[in-house]
Amino acid sequence: MNLDPALRAILVCPQCRGDLTDDEAAGGESGLVCPACRLRYAVSDDGIPDMLVDDAQPLG
Repeated sequence: MNLDPALRAILVCPQCRGDLTDDEAAGGESGLVCPACRLRYAVSDDGIPDMLVDDAQPLG
């Protein structure tokens, strides 16, 4: 994941403010996962996280 370490250190789930874990989805997509909300937030190849709850993917 190409995410700035300083930015990664301060990111939390926008829905519950919980901790996020790094995730590499099948197909090579990078993302951040909130285990509490069971949501996955995408991170672009440029290292820009999409932290909008409406854009998050629910985990199966």
